[in-house]
Amino acid sequence: MNYLVIALQLIVGISILNVWLVQNKKPTQWRGGDAKTIQEEFKVYGLPAWSCYVVGFLKVVLAIGLITAIWVPMLLGPSALGLAILLSGSVLMHIKINDPIKKSFPALLFLLLCAYLIYHSYGF
Repeated sequence: MNYLVIALQLIVGISILNVWLVQNKKPTQWRGGDAKTIQEEFKVYGLPAWSCYVVGFLKVVLAIGLITAIWVPMLLGPSALGLAILLSGSVLMHIKINDPIKKSFPALLFLLLCAYLIYHSYGF
């Protein structure tokens, strides 16, 4: 049993769930532009309102998949890969609106952690 991998699964999974289910209507220093909520953040990025719901649904499902993969290992690779793709989009959106690099830090960090989980899962 690889405790580092399990710790990373929990850190990324719980953090994503926290952002989308607990902190979604609260201002944080990481929001794009001057947005106070996730919905405002998507507007700042120039994305349609429906995309917030699609991305949120996918991130929550994939975060749950990442946590569930502790007991069902076959979910690790697909969940980490899906989150890595979505987190890449998050980083690109921050770049698109010329946010300071600090605002991209959480997405970039979780992207790197997912990259490690992908490497561990698929053994590249």
